[in-house]
Amino acid sequence: MKISVRALTKDYPAASGVFHALGPVNLEVREGEFVCIVGPSGCGKTTLLRILSGLEEPSAGDFRVVQADTSRPSNALVFQGHWLFPWLTVSDNIQYGMRVRGLARAERERTTRRLLSTIGLARFGEVYPHQLSEGMRQRVSLARALANDPEILLMDEPFGALDEQTRLLLQQELLRIWEQSQKTVLFVTHSLDEAIVLGDRVLVMSASPGGIIGEETVPFARPRNVIALKTDVRFGEMLGRLWNALGDEVMKAKAHELGL
Repeated sequence: MKISVRALTKDYPAASGVFHALGPVNLEVREGEFVCIVGPSGCGKTTLLRILSGLEEPSAGDFRVVQADTSRPSNALVFQGHWLFPWLTVSDNIQYGMRVRGLARAERERTTRRLLSTIGLARFGEVYPHQLSEGMRQRVSLARALANDPEILLMDEPFGALDEQTRLLLQQELLRIWEQSQKTVLFVTHSLDEAIVLGDRVLVMSASPGGIIGEETVPFARPRNVIALKTDVRFGEMLGRLWNALGDEVMKAKAHELGL
């Protein structure tokens, strides 16, 4: 397994004592697999990704990420929103991680040209983030994550703030890029549609503190066409099953928010 998680929990200090934010979580992700995670707001999805990326430590349990090549990063985390450096050009943003790693300028520039072409922004390398649309900036964020050739992509609702048309376009773009690279992906989303369109499997998390309570294997062959997929009767059936698994947890999370 590329990622193995066993009885993982995360607690934070709180005025009342301890806030149980996550877990216990158990999951496995195979190498080259695209796994989507859905769950109610506040269930710990982002916390799980932050732990797997090394940004936070778990309170209990353990996880293992198998790294085949120590000369490159084991993972890259892509957040919602673009998180680009506004004072750097698009090309310089993409090159940032490679520069930190000390890669030669020629290699950085070659990789940047390839990725700009891959994301359809070959003409925009010397412009600044504020000169791009939100969807274009999100594509640059994806390219920056890919530039260091990580073995695993951890994606935290990267398309959540986009309009529906842009979201559909970027879903198709991500499918195309993934089909070329076959990287291991763990993708968090609130959208059940998006999870079915992108994933090999969809994992359902419970309300906080979140744990895995359900799993669906996506039956659609690759390569996929985002629009055509949604006309398949199996798409609607799977959407219904996911909502049946998730609906009660969403209501629990809402009740907790309201103090009920």
